[in-house]
Amino acid sequence: MIEIAQNYIGGKWQSAESGDQFPSYNPATEEILAQAPRSTAADVEAAVQAAKQAYPGWRLTPAPRRGELLFRVAQILADRKQDIARLMTQEMGKPLAETGGDVQEAIDMAYYMGGEGRRMLGYTAPVEMPNKFGMALRDSVGIVGLITPWNFPVAVPSWKMLPALIAGNAVVWKPSEDTPLTSAAFVKVFEAAGLPPGVLNLVTGLGDAGAALAANPHVRVISFTGSTETGLKVYTQAASLGKKVTLEMGGKNAIIVMDDANLELAVEAITWSAYGTTGQRCTATSRLIVQSGIKSQLIEALVEKARTIKIGNGLEDGVMVGPLVNAKGREKVERYVEIGRNEGAKLIIGGQRPDFDKGFFYNPTLFSEVSRDMRLAREEIFGPVLSLIEVKDLNEAIEANNEVSYGLSSSIFTENVNAAFRAIRDLTTGIVYINHGTTGAEIQFPFGGTRGTGNGMREAGLVGLDSFMEWKSVYVDYSGRLQRAQIDTDAILREQ
Repeated sequence: MIEIAQNYIGGKWQSAESGDQFPSYNPATEEILAQAPRSTAADVEAAVQAAKQAYPGWRLTPAPRRGELLFRVAQILADRKQDIARLMTQEMGKPLAETGGDVQEAIDMAYYMGGEGRRMLGYTAPVEMPNKFGMALRDSVGIVGLITPWNFPVAVPSWKMLPALIAGNAVVWKPSEDTPLTSAAFVKVFEAAGLPPGVLNLVTGLGDAGAALAANPHVRVISFTGSTETGLKVYTQAASLGKKVTLEMGGKNAIIVMDDANLELAVEAITWSAYGTTGQRCTATSRLIVQSGIKSQLIEALVEKARTIKIGNGLEDGVMVGPLVNAKGREKVERYVEIGRNEGAKLIIGGQRPDFDKGFFYNPTLFSEVSRDMRLAREEIFGPVLSLIEVKDLNEAIEANNEVSYGLSSSIFTENVNAAFRAIRDLTTGIVYINHGTTGAEIQFPFGGTRGTGNGMREAGLVGLDSFMEWKSVYVDYSGRLQRAQIDTDAILREQ
């Protein structure tokens, strides 16, 4: 049975103004799962107007009351966790254990940001003049536009939506066209929690809907997670209109394995980081930078481990690797595998589709003999393809890690504490792991990357509110006179 998704505008579920729809597919079966509104600029404008109307009341709602609502969101999400996780697996393919973790991140973030309703800390500082008081306060921005991806269709929106809401903003959300049902299920949680109409609006659609959101003059902040190509277009368009823009884009993450590494631990972490979520994480391990002495042992162990990986529908027990999200995603993987072969890399395992009748599946793939200048080693693939690069020492490993255009996550496996601390200091990525894979960020720490991964902003953690708030400096002069900086302060003090 094909389900019908809807937009959520001003507290009402509705179709696109044009009546047009687009299909959402189950990537494991290739069946149409849902039809969703193909929204246009007119639908985006309606959502923005609803947000504009709701914003003044939400902004003036005391922050502790906003926080209590987010606590209710967390509780309802926990009650609906299994249902939303199952729906997510059907829509984008990753196994139930992973989709459950996706929802759990949103639960954690709702509690975390709900607590900010009783913090929202500003500060005071000494001022230059007598009988004068100064402080810095946080304030909301207005209407926030969110453009989010399909690979974490609840977790990633929660990193943006929840801080935006606790800060007192109204939100218009354009999710990925691959996950309209999951997006609607997430919004229904806020509806059940009692969020006032118009404070959160959902508009599904294709790229033109996202472009309309970025261009809308009433939207003051755009927060984007997705491909580098699309992100730079959004950034150019939104920034040209004076909007605040936060970007989270691509990654080409590496695990460094030194000769003294715990081999068994490294193999477990590499396998999960490279092939979990079918390699479709911005933090997935795409490069394996290996010191020469451990290379042959590591390859042998990785091949043996790969033989134990179960590929299939994420609803089935024991499946570790589900399908790519769609045919286009699998075609991109196949194109890069062919590029790797043509560049002279050595295919160790994988390199083809499994023998399944349906679904956008691809076998976990490992290349060795990859040089640092190959496209395989420098460009984001977003699939289960891992490239092994051999280095002679830690200096070369760090250099190899830092030379790509992305800087999201990196990892090193070593039993040498000196090497570990050198890596912490010298790896130029936004996230660094020691003796762990490149995936698994936690919501209490900043998330984001350097170089081509983003534009310097971070999500989650203590800085998670920064993208969605303005600072307001306040001065209270109770001297009863006009005080000017050029007046001799000593003279004023003598008059006191």
